[in-house]
Amino acid sequence: MTIRCEIVSQDRAVFQGDADIVVVPGTDGEMGILPRHVPLLSTLGLGVIKVRQGAEEHLFTVTGGLVEVQPDIVTILADAAEDVGEIDISRAEEAKRRAEQRLAEGPGKDAEALLAAEAALRRSSLRLDVARKYGRTTRRSSQFPTSPSGE
Repeated sequence: MTIRCEIVSQDRAVFQGDADIVVVPGTDGEMGILPRHVPLLSTLGLGVIKVRQGAEEHLFTVTGGLVEVQPDIVTILADAAEDVGEIDISRAEEAKRRAEQRLAEGPGKDAEALLAAEAALRRSSLRLDVARKYGRTTRRSSQFPTSPSGE
């Protein structure tokens, strides 16, 4: 028996398929979701979504959002999500450098700029840490456009 899993970010469908288990980073800790799970709605934190299909495991970074669980489907509405295998290491390193530079320069009295720089640093650090931990070394040149927020 499996559970349907759909991961959607703001700009695209990231994953759709059946899973034996889905593990998500809830804001209060990791949650493992199996088929016939009790209905649930929860917020997501920064971390890794793991979707296991038999012996195969798919990994995705997520930077917040919501997860809705029904007995036969897990729907993840992510602020941002990315397949770990698609992480562009050089782009993530550059985003991290830019965020660190913005923080070092100081945003002055602009609290919003400070929060944006801190969020960009968290996102880029997550992407780099996960890519390194799971042995991903994808270096794609321009498949994904660089956003002005530094992702």
